[in-house]
Amino acid sequence: MAAIEVSDLWVRYGDRDAVRGISLSVEGGSTTAVLGRNGAGKTSTIESIEGYRRIAKGSVKVLGLDPVRERTQLLPQIGVMLQVGGIYPRMNPREALQLYSGFYDSPVAVEELIAKTELINCAATPYRFLSGGEKQRLALALALIGRPKVLFLDEPTAGVDPAGKAQIRLTIAEMAKSGVAVLMTTHELAEAERLCDEIVVIDEGRIVATGSPNQLRQEFGRTVVSFRTALPVDTLDLSAKLRVSITALGDGSYRLEEGAPASIVGMLSAVLAEAGIELIELNAGRSSLEEIFLEITGNDE
Repeated sequence: MAAIEVSDLWVRYGDRDAVRGISLSVEGGSTTAVLGRNGAGKTSTIESIEGYRRIAKGSVKVLGLDPVRERTQLLPQIGVMLQVGGIYPRMNPREALQLYSGFYDSPVAVEELIAKTELINCAATPYRFLSGGEKQRLALALALIGRPKVLFLDEPTAGVDPAGKAQIRLTIAEMAKSGVAVLMTTHELAEAERLCDEIVVIDEGRIVATGSPNQLRQEFGRTVVSFRTALPVDTLDLSAKLRVSITALGDGSYRLEEGAPASIVGMLSAVLAEAGIELIELNAGRSSLEEIFLEITGNDE
């Protein structure tokens, strides 16, 4: 049995359907990201799975339990990391963790969590004086203190510096490796690509794509070739010779149209050498997850 099982989920606000027939599952020991534009329905989906929102239609099971009707049984087995707030401003991380530890029968030791999430230097600092990254690490520690079997993470690395992001990524990976099912939302697609086994893209309340990062690249990605030269390039002349469209990106950088054949790389080098133009940098690969996301959702923002 999957740790999270959602079947034909519908969420309705008045006469508007925010979520329309979503089905997904998350296995223990795996990490799944739900991606979507603002208003796409991802928050309503996650809140329904967590049991914070009643559904209009469909079925949601977490560890085999209904998150609304069997909430008392489920709560000790899940951890939820909120993106914002929930802590008394004058309370410090050590006090917050000590308070939360009293809610569970077998909590993780407070000092162990403080060390694990690198909160040692601010353990006695009032919450209101913590940096954004410190608040995020505390939110993660609070989600972990009950030894959850399922972990819900809302934008876990938002506003965190690179070192803090690395620590949070490591902690999430360790949780998944230990068998915990992790379901997260994020706007940082590079994080999703790095962390997740499965990605679910939601648009207008429906799932429009799902798969591992590699599967999404194979299904929706295109070959992308970009290059940088020492001298300006006549894009019209080069386009005619290569028979592909070329776009100038500035600073001596250019991009070939997506989907150009792999053989174009050799042709490009030869044509530039013939023209006496030095090729400083050449990159060829598949579309990034961000490019794929924008294409799938039709996002022009």
